[in-house]
Amino acid sequence: MTGGPLTAGTPEASEHLREILRWHFDPRTGSPFWLRKARDLDFDPLNDIHHIADLRRFPDVSGELRTVPVEDLVPEGHVDRFFEVFESGGTVGAPKRVVDSVSRTLNVDWVSTVLADHGFPAHGHWLHVGPTGPHVVGRTVKRLAELRGAMCFTLDFDPRWVKRLIGSGRTALADEYRDYLLDQVELVARSQDVKVLFITPPVLEALCARPALYERLASTVEGILWAGTSISPETLRQIEETFFPRAKVAAIYGNTIMGIAPQRPRAEGDEFPCVFRPFFPQSVVELVDPGTGEPVGYGERGQVRIHLLSRDMFLPNVLERDTAVRVRPAPGDTVDGLADVGPLRDADAPAVIEGVY
Repeated sequence: MTGGPLTAGTPEASEHLREILRWHFDPRTGSPFWLRKARDLDFDPLNDIHHIADLRRFPDVSGELRTVPVEDLVPEGHVDRFFEVFESGGTVGAPKRVVDSVSRTLNVDWVSTVLADHGFPAHGHWLHVGPTGPHVVGRTVKRLAELRGAMCFTLDFDPRWVKRLIGSGRTALADEYRDYLLDQVELVARSQDVKVLFITPPVLEALCARPALYERLASTVEGILWAGTSISPETLRQIEETFFPRAKVAAIYGNTIMGIAPQRPRAEGDEFPCVFRPFFPQSVVELVDPGTGEPVGYGERGQVRIHLLSRDMFLPNVLERDTAVRVRPAPGDTVDGLADVGPLRDADAPAVIEGVY
């Protein structure tokens, strides 16, 4: 798996899809969840699904990840491997659970090469100002540090608690929790030489408003990786040009279902400051018209639809709560990018609380 130049219509992408289907729907290798689910499908996954577009025939089963016993998700062909369980943020309901042995590590290892293309430092301590615990992003950031032989500091960071506070109108307590996070950052930064920060935009903005902490980190940090919530172009410009002009700044988009899509290095003529590139063909991201379900054109905004095609998990046809603008592939690449990610806003969309992550 290299995340190389494949597109949905190529023979290579279709062969990857067929290999994943053969794995998950063979009783010798598939998971109990999908082997059971196959009995209720009105088509044969092995004979009727040939291309990425055919995946729309599958039901969106992601809601079942809230309750299915996790052992039912483990493919029989990988029962001898160690699997970890990760949970989604629970932004629009109870958390969804996924299992993983190696697929997300492949994704992260590729993201590490993209960060190198951005000029991220190859050495020095990382500070992860984000969730750990059941959230896969904690393992992701530790892996990015490990690949550089770096130490990674972490905090106690509970985004669900903050969302509960905001959702119930207790915004003063939410602000107090954000200050508590910054207190933890300060305890690390005061005595350690932090070179790379993983941080969410609202916490980064609050950090910049705390003079002593900001000045300490601005003098040491050479790389900032942000994710978790949206950020305005003007705020991003200030972070890059005014607050941390010495640092390389990049973002990742993703979630527990799809993995992560890093910001690609900017190219001349880019209309958007951040264009994200998925780990194709393991993570297939389509931007579709919410009304028709058909892909939107380049430059148009569509709802995010995800197909996760790994041996660890098969999750087709998952409609996300996000929208984004479809962007043409970068020069030399053939995989579409997505930009200007934001929450879906229509009458039927679930309420989204971004909080601190």
